[in-house]
Amino acid sequence: MSEPRVAHEAGALRFGDDGSEHGASLPKLLTGIGGFDDVSMGGVPRRRATVIAGQAGSAKTVFAGQFLAEGVRAGQPAVFVTLEESAEDLRANLSTLGFDIAAWEAAGDWRFVDASPVVSRGDGDQLTVTPYRVETLAAQIGHAVDATGAERVSIDSLNAVLRLHDDPRSARSLVRHLIASLRAMGVTVMLTVETPEDPGGALSSYGVEEFVADNVVLLHHRPEGRVRRRTVEILKMRGAMHHKGEVSFTILPGQGLLVLPMVRMHTGEVGEPHRVSIGSTGIDAMLDGGVFSGSSMIVSGPTGTGKTLLATQFVAAAAAVGERALLLAFEESHDQVLRSARGWGHDFAQLETDGLLHVAAAYPDVASLDDHLVEIEALVRRHRPARVAIDSLTALERLGSLDAFREFAARLTATLKAAGVTTLMTASAPTLLGGSSVTESHVSALTDGILLLRYVEVDGEVKRAITVLKIRGTQHDSAIREYTITDHGAVVGERFRGLTGVLSGQAVTAL
Repeated sequence: MSEPRVAHEAGALRFGDDGSEHGASLPKLLTGIGGFDDVSMGGVPRRRATVIAGQAGSAKTVFAGQFLAEGVRAGQPAVFVTLEESAEDLRANLSTLGFDIAAWEAAGDWRFVDASPVVSRGDGDQLTVTPYRVETLAAQIGHAVDATGAERVSIDSLNAVLRLHDDPRSARSLVRHLIASLRAMGVTVMLTVETPEDPGGALSSYGVEEFVADNVVLLHHRPEGRVRRRTVEILKMRGAMHHKGEVSFTILPGQGLLVLPMVRMHTGEVGEPHRVSIGSTGIDAMLDGGVFSGSSMIVSGPTGTGKTLLATQFVAAAAAVGERALLLAFEESHDQVLRSARGWGHDFAQLETDGLLHVAAAYPDVASLDDHLVEIEALVRRHRPARVAIDSLTALERLGSLDAFREFAARLTATLKAAGVTTLMTASAPTLLGGSSVTESHVSALTDGILLLRYVEVDGEVKRAITVLKIRGTQHDSAIREYTITDHGAVVGERFRGLTGVLSGQAVTAL
């Protein structure tokens, strides 16, 4: 049997949940759950108990099952103790996540223990539920652990045990004895607890989490906008360091649960950035020769100002020098993107055939922000583009709260920057004459440059105007210039004279 994968945290001193110093933290067991081991700083403490708490539908059973499945894949046999669902249902449900439970059972690496309460019919046909005897339950689990050599055990769910006891002290005592028995077996345990609502301070009326378990992980499943948002939070982890706060996660068919911690930028040496064309000679001139490779820019403007055109020219410029590009369209279909590009002289269909471009079109409402993020990251890994254009971020705003959108934008920009991708994102201004958009407000601090497109009134005519509001690491033309849209794309013209107001405000007029 292979040695369990154990992670030790670096450093001689650690701080406990109360901030006090103590010796080196406990050895940890990598869970194998994507992203969670980053949040937990190396997994869960080995040979201890972790409670997974959350309301119905928060993915507690998935978490507990995946913890076992990833262990089996790493050579660590597992036991799943089910107190409510049947083994048949669990086997079928977990198989949709890519876990071949039946094969592992046949190989002796996985075993179910059906420990559901015994229900008997007494006098008068009344149903009686026999209370658990912790010795019997521990013996069942111990037999399965001995038969498989299990190193991981999940118990789903403790509520089936707790609800049989009116006295919280009796319930706590029962669970405490059960956990003590499991620890004596040398296994690492996960126990799920269902909370009546989204878990907050007090997780249950029994106090199991606060007084019995060594570690508590909360799974949140809250409605935000048109969808529900899933987050995971480590409430406590005795004797071990972990990251604080909530982190988004999603569940992928065939893959399972995936936690989405913020991407951390590498601090090692990077190649010297070079200038790349944005796809317009006039705008390149305003940017003092183009944008730096690996940088990100947001293009903000009201409808009809040419944001999609600039995104089109941006990816076409990559193909012109033999680089791969990815265009993510959230407001137009694939055919519409190709048709519009053809009208401006770019054969996107041929570029896709040549492998220089991939156009991915999706309507925002089909998935959550986290699901879109995972898909974008997968597309970047699959196609390895030098450039990515996103048209438009504004279409994704309504999918969640402003906080959720900020987190999405932060991870998205960090992911693309970490991959060395040059990025252009569009955002829609709320009014025809301008105004700062929600997207622009939340993403501007994360990007290296901001390009503003606005309408201005000049001598009784409404014209298009362009200006570079910000560009990091280089000088730039700060003038407000006229630009026009032709059959060949955007053409930057002369500087406007005598403009009053500000381009980011609600109105700009000329003297």
